This record gives sequence, structure tokens and C-alpha cells, in this order.
Amino acid sequence: MDEKKQPEHSPRPKKHHRLRKLGIVLLVLIVVLGAIRLMLPWAVRKYVNRTLDQNQLYSGSIGQVTIHLLRGAYSIHDIQLSKTTGDVPVPFFSAKQVDFAIQWGALWHHKIVGQVVMQEPVINFVSAPTEAESQTGGSGGPWLEMIRDLFPFTINSADIRDGSVHFRSFQGAKPFDVYMSQLNGSVQNLSNINNETTPMVASVQASAKVMDSAKLDFKMTFDPFSYHPTFHMALRLLGLDVTKINDLALAYGKFDFKRGWFDLVVEADSKEGMMTGYVKPLFRNLKVFSIPADVKQDNPLQFFWQALVGAATTVFKNWHRDQFGTLIPFTADVSTSPSPDILATIGNILRNAFVRAYLPRLQDQQQQSGGEIQFEAPDFTENLSTSGSE
Repeated sequence: MDEKKQPEHSPRPKKHHRLRKLGIVLLVLIVVLGAIRLMLPWAVRKYVNRTLDQNQLYSGSIGQVTIHLLRGAYSIHDIQLSKTTGDVPVPFFSAKQVDFAIQWGALWHHKIVGQVVMQEPVINFVSAPTEAESQTGGSGGPWLEMIRDLFPFTINSADIRDGSVHFRSFQGAKPFDVYMSQLNGSVQNLSNINNETTPMVASVQASAKVMDSAKLDFKMTFDPFSYHPTFHMALRLLGLDVTKINDLALAYGKFDFKRGWFDLVVEADSKEGMMTGYVKPLFRNLKVFSIPADVKQDNPLQFFWQALVGAATTVFKNWHRDQFGTLIPFTADVSTSPSPDILATIGNILRNAFVRAYLPRLQDQQQQSGGEIQFEAPDFTENLSTSGSE
């Protein structure tokens, strides 16, 4: 009788053994990745603190650090940069949140670059008698280097949301705070990811409210790779209630305003470090001198100076438009202070008063050289409706 055929051994136990090994490996991998994910905020926070501590001019402090793995980003909450020398009561830079992220769209152009978004950033410039008590940001912007060093990749774009900038003085007879708020802006294409051939490939656009009343617009194109600054910029301020900057006017001009609106247009071109441009300050419905108000001055020199400024702005104003203003041309090397053309400035005061009033818009010759920068037509309806007379 033939022996019974032995049944073949089933491979199922080996298969279960391999699956068990794979499960263990996956479990260990998940645990390791989870541990790394839990340690990432600590590691990033340590990296940020070490970067901030490397600068000798500023000290930094941060709050919570949040990691966004899917976006390739991380967020720093409650960041502050304060000047280490002198006694300055406010930090130079602070922000509710700063986000650093990979700019995924740049991968299509075979480049790995980053973008930064600042939520509610605040910058404080401080004027004081001594350099130690002043706060200007320093030559070359070392605080900007600190921000750039917080991300391992080149920053290609930056966005500012609901920011503010203050110019303060805590000393003197009347401390002042001149500020812009609701600041929103963007800086684009710092690394030229599109490989554009035009020199000024990067751009800046920003808008803000000055002293909660005036609209500020700023536009700029520039070459981020030029050794010497090469740019075209334009700035326009419309409808500033001058009585809101009386403390500043008293501190620097030794006079104050009774009423009026201030408009400002600035435009400049720089090619290989040589800059040309103009500043156009315009005052509408202006009143500087009032006998009932200024006769109360304890200082007779203050009274006569106030009267002289009031007389000059009245005599040399355009009566049809009720405007005192001028156009100040200037030239400069970007490493030196601008040199205004005094004779042209005086001539333009007379032109505004007796020939034709200047308007708060870009000059025609500058528009031809940099026509890519333009502003909307100004609207003075709100200012005119609220500009009463004494």
C-alpha cells in the first residue's frame, strides 16, 4: 500500500511573519517621525534664538513657534527686536506673527526660494539728543539681516499686513508720535525666478494711513542684483490734517498750524548710485498765524516767527486754489545727502503762487522715464467737506 502523500506546508506563517515585521518597522517609523515632529518646535525655537543672539546691536525675544509641515513653513509669534545700547523705551521691531514658507510656485522655475509674511508688524524710530538714545535702524539695516537669517532659503517675496511705523520723541517740551497705520504692502521677485531680462525686475507696493487721516501710496521698481542702487520710486501722500503734527512742527520748525491739509509727492530715479528726483510739498487751506491764539505766547520771538511764517505762506499762495507749495528738484549720490536746487525751489514757489498751481500728481517728464508707476487721480471731496474756517 502506497504511503499517504504528506500535505505541503502552507507559506501562510512566513507571510504573517513578514507582515508582522513590516508592521513593526512602520510603527517604529511613525514613532520616530512623531518624536521628530514634537521636537521640531523646540529645535526651531532654539535656532531662532541662536540667530537673534548673534547680533550685537539688537536683542530678540520670541513667543511660541508653530510648524506647518504640509506648507513647508513655520510661524514665530510675538517677536521683538530691541536696541541693546542706550535707553530706548520701545522695541525697534515687533510683530504679532511672522511666517516663513517655501514659495511652491517657484519650483516650476527650478528654484527653491522662500516667502515671508508679517502680521501686524510695528517699527519705532526714535529721535533723541544722543545717538545712544536714538533709534534709526542702523546703517545697512542689520535688523533686516536678522530677519533674513531666520529662514534657510533665499527670500523671494515679502508681505506686510496691517503694519504701522512710528516716528517718536520722548524728550523735549512736547513729546510726539507721528505714525502711519493700516500699512499693507508687498515686495516681489527679489531673486528673479522668472529670469526676466529687464534690469528692474523686483517691485514694491504699499499703502497706509498717516495719522489716521491721510492716504499714503508707495510704488517702486528696482534691480536687486545691482552693486550700486538702481531704482525708480514714487510716493504720494494726500489729505494730511496738519494740526495732527503740531508737536512735530513745534519741535523742528518752532511754529504750529491752525488749520490746513498737506499733500506730498516724491519721485526719484537712481542709476548706478546716482539719484535725481523732486519733492513736491503742497499745503491747502492753510492757516499758520492767528493773533488771538498766538498772542498768548510767552516768548516774543516765537510770536514774531509764527507771524513771519504765516505772512510768507499767505503772500506766496495761489489764491484761486488756496494753496502754498513748491517743487524741490534734487540730485545726489545715494551714499551722501541729497542736494536740493535752492534757486529752482524759490522759482517754483513763485510759479505755484502766480502762474499755475501744482497738483499732487507725478510730473510729466518723470512719467515718461518711468511710466510703469502711476497713481489714481486724487479725490479731495472728503477734505473739502470737513475743512472749516476760523
